[in-house]
Amino acid sequence: MYPMSIDTPRYGVVDRDYAMQLAAASPGEDGPVWMVNLMKYRQMADYADGRETTISGRDADDIYAPLKSLATVGAEIVFVGDVDQQLLGDNTTWDRIAVVKYPTRRSFIAMQTLPEFQESHKHKDAGMDQTIVMGCQPLTVPSTSDLRFTDWSNVPHPSTDVDGPVAALHVLQFDNMESETQTPTYMQSCQSVVARVALKHGLRISGWFYVEGTIVGDQRRWNQVRFNLFPSKAAFLAFDSDPDRLQAQKVHCTQTIGDIYTMIVRPTINRLDESVQI
Repeated sequence: MYPMSIDTPRYGVVDRDYAMQLAAASPGEDGPVWMVNLMKYRQMADYADGRETTISGRDADDIYAPLKSLATVGAEIVFVGDVDQQLLGDNTTWDRIAVVKYPTRRSFIAMQTLPEFQESHKHKDAGMDQTIVMGCQPLTVPSTSDLRFTDWSNVPHPSTDVDGPVAALHVLQFDNMESETQTPTYMQSCQSVVARVALKHGLRISGWFYVEGTIVGDQRRWNQVRFNLFPSKAAFLAFDSDPDRLQAQKVHCTQTIGDIYTMIVRPTINRLDESVQI
């Protein structure tokens, strides 16, 4: 069904069961899917055909960028950003984050069969050291409009030319899941208290998602991906060290999270919110 280099890439393990779910989605039940990509690059590109090259892994991925293939299937890039700082997680340090919205699950699979995509994929394989690609659906966010439209004109650390908006990205695995599509009850009370503290630092929810499947990864199961926007890195760090946040987390967030990545990302493209609302 797929070319060998795509079906068995060097940069991760393909979940064939989830791939079959995507391919078999019936037209009546199919719909948009947001593919969230965590990317770690090789220092230098390494082509499987052994060619000599002096370009970096990031440069090879930039050559790969399948814009024509995405357009052919009606997909659009709704978020791209470089990781400024990784705060929580294992020894994998991610370099770039991207989110692509596909009009249907089947369109994601259809793109893999396009000749131009298959031809360009060798550059991704050469440049990518490791990746996690999660198929996601929008998650209901706390029911207050303030969390999407926070006024940044009067916050302690506003955006500047040197320190512009950042996304605090959280990739979460919960210990106890009551429902795949909802946040565990113990986290709901925690997040509502912490969000009130974050509002004074300019929190805007850019997009929260639940993970329906991980098409490429390291065989870990993830539950949610959250993009929280702040007016500056200084604003996020002020929130992160705010005594009220620390106290609220100590009192209300007593149960552990199974696994997590938290990182500060500098967006160059961010249309997450509008991609969910449309």
